[in-house]
Amino acid sequence: MRHLKALNKYFIKYKWLLLLGVLFVTLTNVFSVIQPRYIREAIDFAFQKKQEYDAQLNVEAKDTIVNTLTRGLLFIVLYYVGFTVLRGLFMFLMRQTIIVMSRHVEYDQKNELYAHYQKLTPAFYKKNNTGDLMSRVAEDVGRVRQYVGPAVMYFLNLVVTFILVIGVMIHISPTLTLYVLLPLPILSISIYYVNNIIQKKSELIQAQLSNLTSIAQETFSGIRVIKAYAQEKNTENYFEENCEEYKNRSLSLSKVDAMFQPLMILLIGLSTLITILVGGIEVMHGNITPGNVAEFMIYVNMLTWPVTSLGWVASIIQRAAASQKRINEFLDTKPDIETPFKTNYSINGNITFKNVSFTYPDTGVEALKNISFEIRSGEKIAIIGRTGSGKTTIADLLVRMYDPTEGEIYIDDIELKKYNLENMRSQVSYVPQDVFLFGDSIKNNIAFSNTSTSLETVKQYAQFASIDEEIEQFKDQYETIVGERGVTLSGGQKQRISIARAFLKNAPIIILDDCLSAVDANTEKSILANMRNYLQNKTAIIITHRIFSLLEFDKIIVLDGHSVAEIGTHRELMEHRGVYYDIFETQQAEESA
Repeated sequence: MRHLKALNKYFIKYKWLLLLGVLFVTLTNVFSVIQPRYIREAIDFAFQKKQEYDAQLNVEAKDTIVNTLTRGLLFIVLYYVGFTVLRGLFMFLMRQTIIVMSRHVEYDQKNELYAHYQKLTPAFYKKNNTGDLMSRVAEDVGRVRQYVGPAVMYFLNLVVTFILVIGVMIHISPTLTLYVLLPLPILSISIYYVNNIIQKKSELIQAQLSNLTSIAQETFSGIRVIKAYAQEKNTENYFEENCEEYKNRSLSLSKVDAMFQPLMILLIGLSTLITILVGGIEVMHGNITPGNVAEFMIYVNMLTWPVTSLGWVASIIQRAAASQKRINEFLDTKPDIETPFKTNYSINGNITFKNVSFTYPDTGVEALKNISFEIRSGEKIAIIGRTGSGKTTIADLLVRMYDPTEGEIYIDDIELKKYNLENMRSQVSYVPQDVFLFGDSIKNNIAFSNTSTSLETVKQYAQFASIDEEIEQFKDQYETIVGERGVTLSGGQKQRISIARAFLKNAPIIILDDCLSAVDANTEKSILANMRNYLQNKTAIIITHRIFSLLEFDKIIVLDGHSVAEIGTHRELMEHRGVYYDIFETQQAEESA
């Protein structure tokens, strides 16, 4: 239960629903316990009138006895039906409080887990696959809800039923109660033993379920590659092997349940047999009435479902504990990037890197070594270097996807770590190298930073990114759904939509990471021409492995070997004849060829 302690905050939050649920559970069982009493009274009343009837010789007196018996039994039936209706009413209210509470908890926990996911850094997502993340927010939370709702409800019902029923049974006959309850210690030991098995098997099942979800998600995301390499059969076999493992683990747990349920029913059946045997002896000795035996039989049967459900409840609790343990593992994961400062600053665009070094924590790969440079507000900077030189890492550090291993980064002479994270990122437009579009309309993808943006404004920025004419050719134009990750668009179209999205944000700092790699030469010229106008009053950092002759830069930073090799204007670097000169000459030769 230690893993389930994390749910106590929800029980406190919804304490009134829980307390009302406890009240309704109690009232339901109170009326359930009263009902057998009327069965006992009916039987004893019938026995009594039968004896009076047999002893009476007068015919009129016999008719009077029959009439009295009929009226008496009718009143007993009416009372019984009345208490049955009340019991049903409170049972309905019991479910309306406890089960409704469990749905509220499920809603809150899913939101809590999802919100926590968004606080975690890219390093976390590199270590954990998407399928596992989805499984914890869906399957695991669902299993926890089963504990908060049905398991809690049936456990409360079990406790209240035991207290009330056994209390009444002891009041009627302590001797008979003692004999009836003899199988219970065996039942308790069985439950304790089987629960340990259920817990271990439940953890294995949940782990395999996450694995299945991951395989399915990865297959659907990479379906084009699978089809291109004709690997459908191999992928199917791999999924089938993991399904087989999940089936075997689930069947193993089902076998335990299959053994557990009959065992409990057997023990309850023994209690029924003991009631008949010992009850009959007690009736012969005159200690109890025949009605008491019938009453005891009903009480024993009233205990049958709660006791039988105990194994099911125990199984739910163990599975919920296994799931909550997995949820807690993620909730206890602290984000690498913290934002303790709540002060909001208005950014002008001055950027300074001072002796910055960075090593990726998940791989140990050194990406930057002692990087230093300064960018003044409004400058247009190009960061150029060969593949793997650390260009993208600079962008990731600037938007605080990671923090430097060594050194400091400043924006407007304020250390980056002192900015409120959300406030800082809201003032930076970033087009990452790996373009991502949401499975929504083109309009909503472009207006992602401000969903209330008008269609006219969206069209304006689509023109800046030279994508407007192509959008107009689509059947639904700006309402066209792009599919998951923009699967219905070409690479160049996705890049230009992401550029339009960044332009529309209209932030003082804009970072474009290799954002024109998938567009043709003519489109590139059009976009670069628009950029010259759009970027006039902004600090712009354009990261690329190519040299754009159509875009004039105030400064070019050349990376080589994860360090700054050169800094200067195009003319200065060409005269220097260093790394930049070599890249330029190679590019010119490729274009000529």
